[in-house]
Amino acid sequence: MARISLDCPNSLPGIPLSVLSVPMENKYKCQQCLQVLRKPVQAQCGHRFCVHCFKQLTSSGPKPCEACRQEEIYEEPISILNSSEAFPDNAAGREIASLPARCLNQGCTWTGSIKEYEAQHEGRCEFERILCEGCQILILLTEKDRHNERECEARTLNCKYCKMTFNFKEIKAHDEICLKFPMQCKDCGKKKIPREKFNDHVKSCAKSKSTCPFSEVGCKSMVENGKLCDHEVNSTMEHLRLLLPLVLSATRARSEGSGAGEWQEDSGVGLYRDPNEGAGPTTSVQSVDLEKKVNALENIVCVLNREVERSSVTMEAFAHQHRLDQEKIENLSNKVRQLERTLTMRDLQLSETEQLVRELQFCTYDGIFVWKISDFSRRRQDAVAGRAPAMFSPAFYSSKYGYKMCLRLYLNGDGTGRGTHLSLFFVVMRGKCDALLKWPFSQKVTLMLLDQNNREHIIDAFRPDVSSSSFQRPISEMNIASGCPLFCPLAKLAGKSPYLRDDTIFIKAIVDLTGL
Repeated sequence: MARISLDCPNSLPGIPLSVLSVPMENKYKCQQCLQVLRKPVQAQCGHRFCVHCFKQLTSSGPKPCEACRQEEIYEEPISILNSSEAFPDNAAGREIASLPARCLNQGCTWTGSIKEYEAQHEGRCEFERILCEGCQILILLTEKDRHNERECEARTLNCKYCKMTFNFKEIKAHDEICLKFPMQCKDCGKKKIPREKFNDHVKSCAKSKSTCPFSEVGCKSMVENGKLCDHEVNSTMEHLRLLLPLVLSATRARSEGSGAGEWQEDSGVGLYRDPNEGAGPTTSVQSVDLEKKVNALENIVCVLNREVERSSVTMEAFAHQHRLDQEKIENLSNKVRQLERTLTMRDLQLSETEQLVRELQFCTYDGIFVWKISDFSRRRQDAVAGRAPAMFSPAFYSSKYGYKMCLRLYLNGDGTGRGTHLSLFFVVMRGKCDALLKWPFSQKVTLMLLDQNNREHIIDAFRPDVSSSSFQRPISEMNIASGCPLFCPLAKLAGKSPYLRDDTIFIKAIVDLTGL
């Protein structure tokens, strides 16, 4: 006997009994897993096992057959299971493969054979539920990828800003502290500022408001960073008035701390009187102090004046640069608008070229045209719903410089054929060489729905009514369609119709060129 192949690492245990649509015979049951045999092998004692179950039983060496013991037919060495003494039971495998099967998954209506179940449906059913390894809940197999990417509470995600990896439950908390998280400045409206650079932006933002540098001496203004220079220039005198008491107070405190006397009023003038000295020296000291204060204030005013002048020059330079920038922006805007207009014209030309290429791709010049209509079921549903009741074929010609024609098809019928028939019409179109042709159009037209087995085509033919406006020289893009409202009963396209294969039908038009 042949040794059982151990080269199938992905072998599975038996097929569940409930998959069978008929009661299972005992000969089709694995003696180990008690399910329907999958890739059956037969031991030398005659009992059958799934190849997966048999390999597990004999993986650690030969073992006695428990089925023989239960049936009280145990006999050594026949009842010893050994991989070298077993063979694939292909006959049983073929019998099992032909048994009728059905899908176990709730909501699935699939039926077929065991062979089809293993090859086409098992593990692929859109209604099959599997256990998510992360969050341990049951999900549909078809939703596994979406669940793992969007719904699983245990999935890991990379922060899209700093690229660090986090559990889904932690990612929102991380957003609150992520240094790369984009923030928006409420003052200037700028977006996508990383959190780590936000404080620097607030300090430099022209629209951000901050306290005036002279707030410590009493200025209560809140000024935009971009207008701070204007504020300092416009409020120079106010800032000086605020500084003056502070300077005087500091000077007075320094004088009081360095002397041992006290301030007294004498004849309405504040003088310093030392208890051990006369009034003369005191007056001199006071005069010197006042001169120092005046000099200090004059120096402050000079410094502020220079700052004002420097700021004015800077502002003028900025204003000039701003005007130049505005002119550049206007020029660039004009160029962008011009390019947009050019691009629009190119798109229009490209669209017209694509339309011409599509027409040339299907165009014929011998009066014979075959129209392939795929995706028939969806197009018919659109016709029944009224979304697209009619469809036109590409144009074709009787010759290179001849009549231009097309077909018009109603998939749910038109007029007397509505709801019961396919309605097919022939349309004469305006061509470039109509002035050279004979009018009215009088050539015989044959319309066919092709049998894709090439046995019995549906054929209808007619000769044009030369008095009808449908066959006069076109004065608009196309004439009124004329043809067969009862061309083909819809019943002939139901079931396994030879006219409808792979959701596709073929319509053929033949224009008789006799006499042209």
